[in-house]
Amino acid sequence: MVQYSHSRLSSFENCPQQFEYRYIQKIEVEGEGIEAFLGKRVHEILERLYHHLGRHGRPPSLSQVQKRFAQDWELHWHDKIRIVRTEREPGHYLQQGERCLENYYRSHYPFEEGQTVALEKPISFQLDPEGRYRMRGIIDRLTRQSDGTYEIHDYKTSGFLPPLSRLEKDRQLALYQIGIEQSFPDSERIELVWHYLVFNKTLRLRRTREQLEDLGARTIQLIDQIEASSSYPANPGPLCRWCDYREICPSALLPASDAGNASSERTPPPEPTGSLHAVPATPSQATTPRPPAEDAVQLSLL
Repeated sequence: MVQYSHSRLSSFENCPQQFEYRYIQKIEVEGEGIEAFLGKRVHEILERLYHHLGRHGRPPSLSQVQKRFAQDWELHWHDKIRIVRTEREPGHYLQQGERCLENYYRSHYPFEEGQTVALEKPISFQLDPEGRYRMRGIIDRLTRQSDGTYEIHDYKTSGFLPPLSRLEKDRQLALYQIGIEQSFPDSERIELVWHYLVFNKTLRLRRTREQLEDLGARTIQLIDQIEASSSYPANPGPLCRWCDYREICPSALLPASDAGNASSERTPPPEPTGSLHAVPATPSQATTPRPPAEDAVQLSLL
């Protein structure tokens, strides 16, 4: 059977027609949305920051982080980047990325919160004992705390902060927890951590064994449904504006006025809930060292 990912599952749930274009017909797409471009650049810089910290024992200055981000933005920019919200200029998204990085840097300096086990870690795991249902994914950052707790971190650059009820239904990181449990025998305690960088908010959740087993069973059912499908009807709606296949899909006919307030993130299907609590990402100034002055020693992010 095909090895599935969270994005592959979500594509079928959101719009089977999109799923067919992407995974059955394998139609290649030229260009990318500005939201995806922004997310890639921010993720790359945060990965570089932690690699640099591991090599040199101290982080670069914030000005170096921002400078490298601007350089990478210009280096990778191309004329096929799509901006759906035409009232916004590219500079709006550049500034959003800068704000994401500054929020994270000032909140987590000097970046001593747990041991970094892996960055952008590919993970492959199975949902059944026979190994017929296999999943894969990439974890933004995996850490281990001094008490043995593993943390699965995910960076979000979206301008939308979901309510707790929505995040409780998130499937992606819970699936990654199943994978970490299979790969790390000492992972008796695992916490799922979302960083909503624009809002400087950190959200945390833990899943019980029963919740994970239920998630695995329902994911297997979804995979069976996909494998048994022979038709892939379109599911037109406001988010058609962000679809990579809008130009070739006969159902993507909604006028712009119908989609003006739509979020660029799709709503995930119902998932088991857990004990979730929001945690302010900004530590107390009385107990946390302040970042170095921007004219202090500049360390390369290369």
